[in-house]
Amino acid sequence: MFLLRLAFERAGIGNPVRAVSSGEEAIAYLGGTGGFFDRAMFPLPLVVLLDLKMPGKDGLEVLEWIRKQPGLKGLMVVMLSSSDLARDVNLAYELGVNAFLTKPIDLDRLVEMMRAFRDFFLCAATPPDVSRGKELNQAG
Repeated sequence: MFLLRLAFERAGIGNPVRAVSSGEEAIAYLGGTGGFFDRAMFPLPLVVLLDLKMPGKDGLEVLEWIRKQPGLKGLMVVMLSSSDLARDVNLAYELGVNAFLTKPIDLDRLVEMMRAFRDFFLCAATPPDVSRGKELNQAG
């Protein structure tokens, strides 16, 4: 996460970044459950960055959960992974990911990738109007 935060900083991404440590925690955050109930403190993101290999539920399981939630299924989701295996990429797109990015090993290339991410997802793309209310707590 440290390298990604550094790449965000160097790419000029000033948006707040909220990180979680597992797939289950990602689901709780996005669902507004448990300690993430207060949307003023834990707002829904414009874009979700998922790692394919997370502890507990992996990124594909979290993606599948997101796409089943009525208030979240339009949320922009980008898979950011060190894997470029065709089966992982294809399954992510079948489950509804908006983009699959393979993490470069080199920090300079990661910064370049995050600039492209910023330019498209945070500047050019129009995000969907996802629900930001309490009705998410009743989903899934």
